[in-house]
Amino acid sequence: MRYDALACDYDGTLAWDGVVDEATQAALERLRRSGRRLVLVTGRELDQLEQVFPGLGLFDLVVAENGALIYRPASRQVTTLGEAPPERLVEALQRRGVEPLSVGRVIVATVQPHGEIVGVAIRELGLEHQVILNKGSVMVLPPGLDKAAGLRAALNELGLAPSAVVGVGDAENDEGFLSICGYAVAVANALPALKTRVDFVTRGARGAGVVELIDRLLANDLPASGVRPQ
Repeated sequence: MRYDALACDYDGTLAWDGVVDEATQAALERLRRSGRRLVLVTGRELDQLEQVFPGLGLFDLVVAENGALIYRPASRQVTTLGEAPPERLVEALQRRGVEPLSVGRVIVATVQPHGEIVGVAIRELGLEHQVILNKGSVMVLPPGLDKAAGLRAALNELGLAPSAVVGVGDAENDEGFLSICGYAVAVANALPALKTRVDFVTRGARGAGVVELIDRLLANDLPASGVRPQ
């Protein structure tokens, strides 16, 4: 096999409105039976993900909190890749009336139009944390943590090279992890800018696109990656 694993984004890629349909889950099961590994790469917090997706056990590893956490469904073990959110940042955002405000093991998350307020609070507190935007979401993480960093850590644990991985996503925060994969795919509903930076764009949207990709992968293992735009 040229490609030994599939790394998937969740919202907008596997899931539609937070739900993974039966056809998509069945395709993931077919891929597992082929001997390939599955890694989920998501901006969601683990608790949220467990509530909406009972199929987590299909994945060898889950990279959650936009790259800040690795979860092992088989053992339910969690490893954080960064420090807990600074309490003073959370308190500052609460004082400024930032709602909704979600605090994970590493990530702090809200939605637009609070991105500017978050940036101001980080600067005023002298923190080095970064703001990552994803469609309407605003995510705050320690420097150096993103989906690419989280996927690298997961692949290292699995003993896989990024060049042996097919990655699929739909939004701007997926570009980093897709860029390190041996073959990068965008589903049909992906942002236009992302579609210009991958090897292949599916005809189907969201889960249907993932099913299409898995069928192609199982049929011919996909071609070698082309030269992507830089």
